[in-house]
Amino acid sequence: MIKLIKISAPTAISLNVNGEDRTVIAKPSDTLLFTLRNELGLIGAKPGCENGDCGACTILIDNLPIKSCIMLTVEAIGKNIVTIEGLKDAPIQKAFVENFGFQCRYCTSGFLMVCHSLSKMYPNADDIKIQEWLQSNICRCTGYEEIEVAIKSILNKKI
Repeated sequence: MIKLIKISAPTAISLNVNGEDRTVIAKPSDTLLFTLRNELGLIGAKPGCENGDCGACTILIDNLPIKSCIMLTVEAIGKNIVTIEGLKDAPIQKAFVENFGFQCRYCTSGFLMVCHSLSKMYPNADDIKIQEWLQSNICRCTGYEEIEVAIKSILNKKI
């Protein structure tokens, strides 16, 4: 059941971000990306297309990858939000470094969040599942090969 909260002006709301309850001031039209970056100083989620296409702003909401540029802040009330700043020492981070799963790094945080969630939800993911999940994000610098190698390395896949 969805709990509707009527907010008509900037209002103080509570969000659980990276395991910590935080209070922010948000307008009804504020995106979660805007609030994370401008109210909480969590700049790991990047503004790219700001219409849900590129995935540079991907975070986890209740362990699922969500593009924060198309989610309103008020929709995150009562949810568990994890940003790249809250992803501490996850195996995928080391795998990206070891397998050169980044180029300019702009899209990297979004890919890390998608890959982290994939590894938790589908620890035995096959190539089709991996490609399906990776197509939710865009990297203009690479051919995704190193990113696939990184995710496969933590899924114990043979490359």
